Amino acid sequence: MSEPLRVCITGAAGQIGYALLLAVANGDVFGKDQPIVLLLLDIEPMMIALGGVAMELQDCALPLLKDVVTTADPLVSFKDVDVAILVGAMPRREGMLRKDLLKANAGIFSAQGKALNEVAKKTVKILVVGNPANTNCLIAMKNAPSIPAANFTCMTRLDQNRAQAQIAARCSVRCDQVSNVIIWGNHSSTQYPDVSHGQLEGGQTIVAAVKDDDWLRGDFITTIQKRGAAVIAARKLSSALSAAKAICDHVRDWWFGTKPGQWVSMGVLSDGSHYGIPEGLVYSVPVQIANQTWKIVDGLEISEFSREKMKTTADELVEERDASLVFLPGQS
Repeated sequence: MSEPLRVCITGAAGQIGYALLLAVANGDVFGKDQPIVLLLLDIEPMMIALGGVAMELQDCALPLLKDVVTTADPLVSFKDVDVAILVGAMPRREGMLRKDLLKANAGIFSAQGKALNEVAKKTVKILVVGNPANTNCLIAMKNAPSIPAANFTCMTRLDQNRAQAQIAARCSVRCDQVSNVIIWGNHSSTQYPDVSHGQLEGGQTIVAAVKDDDWLRGDFITTIQKRGAAVIAARKLSSALSAAKAICDHVRDWWFGTKPGQWVSMGVLSDGSHYGIPEGLVYSVPVQIANQTWKIVDGLEISEFSREKMKTTADELVEERDASLVFLPGQS
């Protein structure tokens, strides 16, 4: 059996963390022969609850789980980690302006980026989930200059999964028979779920299978954009089970690679050379993955409709980045 992977999960006492931990510790993400050491980070007031989570993990009697460390100190939780899943973030409260949410979370992810830079392995894979995920990812990345920027991604897999599920229901097929749906841009209500290159199993295009361009350009897009808010309205809590599943999907594909001819959506740093996406944004794009290295899928035809949607979400990310400049080293 191989050496244990050191996996840190932040916000581990929260809803998403609680829904995520069993899958990671039981081999559903990194494989059934990969031992795991879990390093669980949360804020000091959550330490008693986090201790209860650690008790439950022990009581699961999981053969792959070699150790569980609970802490409020990021220098402890990020020490020599192979994978860091940054879930914990300040939630948006009633009456809070978006710029105030950005400021609160920028402080959190700036500090975590510095801690990762100081004590994590330089090969660490970092997934940012806590919202606003794209800009939080950028802030953490810029505060960890010794770790390659390509090792930072943010999650739009939940949006991709939501889109695939809507298409599957519309076409009366299984979700795993829908592929190559793209989420462009920000994990927010400006994101652009794009099915123009998507297929069903057997090669039929989604556009041909659905046969309703008005729905694909209208209600389908707004349903995905507003799905998180719809879950909150129904549950009075944000998505947790589906978010945990999406984290598993994102990390598993990053670890083991994508299927031939298929791609997945991840938020990655733009270098300005793909699809007109401005340089310096963490922007969701289609990627293919091999040897734990992602590569943006180039050469896709972009319609005027798509280009307009892609620009709208890019403009929002520029605004978020500019509002967070104080937390980006070398900026003012």
